[in-house]
Amino acid sequence: MIGSLAGVITAKEPPRLLLEVRGVGYEVDVPMSTYLALPPLGSAVQLRIHHVLREDASLLFGFATESERELFRALLKVNGVGPKVALAVLSGVSADAFRAAIATEDVATLTKIPGVGRKTGERLLVEMRDHFKEIPALGGAVAEEPRAEALRALQALGYKPQEAQRMLDKVNVAGASTEDLIRAALQGAALKQERP
Repeated sequence: MIGSLAGVITAKEPPRLLLEVRGVGYEVDVPMSTYLALPPLGSAVQLRIHHVLREDASLLFGFATESERELFRALLKVNGVGPKVALAVLSGVSADAFRAAIATEDVATLTKIPGVGRKTGERLLVEMRDHFKEIPALGGAVAEEPRAEALRALQALGYKPQEAQRMLDKVNVAGASTEDLIRAALQGAALKQERP
């Protein structure tokens, strides 16, 4: 099996790139998170590879980081999730945001990913929750995104998950800290209560 490839990027057509390694061109599908981090054509790059062998094909999936590859492999173990859906998940949200969605049982975030419907989203919540309990994040605990932390804080204040999510959905503050998001969500809720 192929575990990694180091070579020169000779073609880029999302989500696929052509990586030339010692005169051999390898077609590698990558998630958008990896694709956007790639250097320009003609540059050298090293990717971690997940190799899928089938009767009719040999498929290569490349990742910039080990944590992305581990998450991809974990997604493949979920019933009904194949390589295309797993790649879509990694393209639709960051690995940290995905972990946060699982931790907060945020199925709405998961169903926004192309190819992930309600049933698949719910299955991901159930099966991936167990996975994250068994396998800690590489390099220690993953810091949650401010939005996910704010959601957990609002739930700790007594708001139901759906209500807390609605409160945060009304807050549109790019690059806001957890504290800013909580403050804005609570102010929005207070204004709503003051209106007749």
